[in-house]
Amino acid sequence: MLIVIIASHRPSDYRILLFALLIFIIGYGAEWIGVHKSWLFGNYGYGTTLGLQFYDIPLIIGVNWFLLIYSAGVLMQQLRIRSVFARVITAAFTLVLVDLLIEPVAIKLDYWHWTDNIIPLSNYAGWFLLSALMLFVFEKFNFKKQSVVAPVFLLIQVVFFAVLRLIII
Repeated sequence: MLIVIIASHRPSDYRILLFALLIFIIGYGAEWIGVHKSWLFGNYGYGTTLGLQFYDIPLIIGVNWFLLIYSAGVLMQQLRIRSVFARVITAAFTLVLVDLLIEPVAIKLDYWHWTDNIIPLSNYAGWFLLSALMLFVFEKFNFKKQSVVAPVFLLIQVVFFAVLRLIII
């Protein structure tokens, strides 16, 4: 999906690459703080399911943050919500709802684990605040948000984790 979204920008625009890199760094950095300091989200750690890790954080996590932020941001713009503030808050809330679906599945599949198997409320507050920050960056970054596949990706994520919840939880 990363390649599809980046490649869908015509004409090629280096700013989408800069935005993707920035969100990767912010998301990965937030996860590092979360895992190593237990700030932002609560006390958690990653399992091995998500693959190659650097400093105990799977590299795919930064990519996932980009895909979710970009997809939610594009969806809000396609919904023609006029206020930047309303788009950011609505998209951040939407991503918290997506996380509610993801969490039980992620734990079961060893994506990550929480101390005492309890998902703290701070996780959802952290998701909201971090998402809002990155969505604000999305809104202010000067490139044309034109991907038609981005909102479809978000919908696929919701369906994927909802079905997995029904099957394995």
